Amino acid sequence: MTNLFDLTGKKAIVTGGTRGLGHGMAEGLMEAGAEVVIFGSNEKVYTVAEAFCQKGFSCIGIAVDLSDCDSRRMAFLKAVELLGGLDILVNCAGIQRRHKSEEFPLADWQDVLNVNLTAPFELCQMAAKEFMAHGKKGKIINISSMLAFFGGFTVPAYAASKGGVTQMTKAFCNEWAGKGINVNCIAPGYMDTEMNAALTDPANPRYAEITDRIPAHRWGTGEDMKGAVIFLASAASDYLNGALIPVDGGYLVK
Repeated sequence: MTNLFDLTGKKAIVTGGTRGLGHGMAEGLMEAGAEVVIFGSNEKVYTVAEAFCQKGFSCIGIAVDLSDCDSRRMAFLKAVELLGGLDILVNCAGIQRRHKSEEFPLADWQDVLNVNLTAPFELCQMAAKEFMAHGKKGKIINISSMLAFFGGFTVPAYAASKGGVTQMTKAFCNEWAGKGINVNCIAPGYMDTEMNAALTDPANPRYAEITDRIPAHRWGTGEDMKGAVIFLASAASDYLNGALIPVDGGYLVK
C-alpha cells in the first residue's frame, strides 16, 4: 500500500515553495521521495532550498518573476534541465490585493490575474508538452481556494483568479486525461499564512467568525497540505482527474 504514495525518483516543480502552503507541499513531496525545484520571487529561494538540502532532501531553488512571460519560461526550462526531466508540477504561487470592489484598481486586477491565473496556465501548458514529448504520464496540481466556491470580501481579483484556476483545471483534464496526464485542484480553506495576516489578527471580528465556522476549530497550515499533494502526485490518484479537493477543516460543510 505504501508504494501507492511513494515518489522516489520523481521530479517536481513547486511554485511559491519558499513559504506558507507551497513550502509545506514542497517538503511533503520531498518526504515522499521526490526531487524538487522550488520557484521563489527573490533570493530567499536559495536559502530555503539549502535548508531543505541540509535536512537530507534533494532541492534546488530558482528565483523567478512569475509575472513575466520570458522569466517563467526560462525558469521552467532550467528546472527541467536541472532535474533531468519532469513528473509533477504544483502551481501554488499567488499574490493578493485588497480593496473595496467599487474602488479596486485595474492595475491590481491585472497583476493578480497575471500571477495567479496566466502564469499557471502557461506552466501547465509547458508541463503538458514536456510530458507528451517524452510519452510519459504526469501530474499537474493547481492550488485553488475557498473563493472558488464563494466571493469573499474586498478580493474580487483573487476570487476571479481562483475560480479561473478551477475551471482551467477541468478544461485541461478533458483534453489531457486520455494522454496519461492528471490535472487536479486543491482548495485550501482558511490558512494561517502570511497572506492572511489581516484576517488572523484576533482583533479582526472576522477571525472569530471564521474560526467558529471551522468544525476542526482551527485554521490550517502548510503541514495540512502535505497529504493531499502527495496523494495527487502519486500513483494513488491515477484515476482521479479534474477534481477540486477542499482541505478546509470542514468549513464548506458547516
